[in-house]
Amino acid sequence: MIPSGRRASPDTDAPLRFGVPGMAHPLLAPAEWGELLRADVPVDWVVLGSGAMAAPGASGGPGARPDPYCLPAVARLRDAGVRLLGHLDLKFGERPFEELLGEAQRYLNWYKVDGFSLDACPTGPAALPTVRRAVSALRTLRERARVVLVHGAHPCAGYAELADQLVTFRGPWSAYRWSQVAEWTADHPPERFCHLVYGVPRAHLDEALRIARWQGAGTIYFTDRTDRDEADPWEVMPGYWDEIVSRIGPGVSE
Repeated sequence: MIPSGRRASPDTDAPLRFGVPGMAHPLLAPAEWGELLRADVPVDWVVLGSGAMAAPGASGGPGARPDPYCLPAVARLRDAGVRLLGHLDLKFGERPFEELLGEAQRYLNWYKVDGFSLDACPTGPAALPTVRRAVSALRTLRERARVVLVHGAHPCAGYAELADQLVTFRGPWSAYRWSQVAEWTADHPPERFCHLVYGVPRAHLDEALRIARWQGAGTIYFTDRTDRDEADPWEVMPGYWDEIVSRIGPGVSE
């Protein structure tokens, strides 16, 4: 591991994009969903079916039937060219394989997702065969499926061979500002890595963006919301949403 400011080959000029890990259900937060349609917001992907985006009272996943409120909201994002990922919980490799594929197929049938976000992904080498099998099966369901592995920490280097992108940090600002980056990440371009950080104060937004660039992350989502009182920090957009969009959006949207 190397300190946050000492990545071996940082690409500090690479544009940043947003990976949206979840928002409140569109019935509860139509304005937030509308913000993702803005032309100046460079969105890499949006996850459907995570805790905050699930239907009211649901725990996540695609559910047992298509959500009538999500369908039109998802269609608008798709028409705008936003990449959509279905949320799948790997449960650190303990998820029954058939159950995982069943959920993936429902995402494809109902929401026509572009790929999948595999949450609670293991980090150690022993689980590589299990994750490889899951990713291979998902790519048989949808050709060229975008696969994001959500580890939340740096996994062993072998996982980089399995997916399009790895979430190598997910957690609070108090940990992120002192985080370290694995040396092997310097062998890969920034678009292969994502950082999701909550509790980032407005006054430290520039510092957080510098850390992301120096650690080689091309996709980020920073918010000042916290998990205090078991709140979902991704449920609503950050209080400085317009400010962070202005910092990374203009001139870098594809």
